[in-house]
Amino acid sequence: AGNYGFQAQPMGFSGGFVPPPVQSQPTMDGTIWMPIPPSIPNCPPGLEYLTQIDQILIHQQLEVLEIVTGLEENNKYELKNALGQRVYFAAEDTDCLTRNCCGPSRPFTMRITDNLGREVIRLHRPLRCSACCCPCCLQELEVQAPPGTTVGYVVQNWHVCLPKFTIQDEKRKDILKINGPCVVCRCCEDIHFEVMSLDETCPVGRISKQWTGIVREMFTDTDNFGISFPMDLDVKMKAVMIGACFLI
Repeated sequence: AGNYGFQAQPMGFSGGFVPPPVQSQPTMDGTIWMPIPPSIPNCPPGLEYLTQIDQILIHQQLEVLEIVTGLEENNKYELKNALGQRVYFAAEDTDCLTRNCCGPSRPFTMRITDNLGREVIRLHRPLRCSACCCPCCLQELEVQAPPGTTVGYVVQNWHVCLPKFTIQDEKRKDILKINGPCVVCRCCEDIHFEVMSLDETCPVGRISKQWTGIVREMFTDTDNFGISFPMDLDVKMKAVMIGACFLI
């Protein structure tokens, strides 16, 4: 977990073995999906993809109608691996009134599907305040995989100036900490949220908001994020880290 770069590059294997090229699966719209991995015992269906990757790139799709009208649309995202293959597709499910009246504090349900169209992860965020000055109404997000089965939570911890979160398992037991910077809006550089061990002494991963250019940053609210985690991290915790990225 020491390398937090998000450049697309092939993964190496021990012993000098170089695997053959991954066979892509282009769809009718030209999207190249990650090949379907075999099922794994005791792994939630659809999370098998996460056993094979240590990075996820999240690209928010540009909504032309939103730019023209100024009305907030349901957000949609592509989740890709380091080779640029789509692993999942995420779509927000909220009504127009909620999106445009509540803004970033709005409650939402995010449905994440695999390349078979199965909903494999569901994120649910209730109505909360997005400012840390309200300790009684901090952000929280529930992660279900598959839908209906809770695998973890992401909860905001109160702090006077820093964005801090805790990753919990399905029993609400604290597992990991997330620490963000004091200034979460910077020009021409990425913003990093460090994922740490519970005692905050050992780095485990990173969630980064990537700079997308002055025009896109000023005139749209579309974001690109990168997530890095250990390859052998529990897939349920990887799914919760994805949820943490969407909450951030």
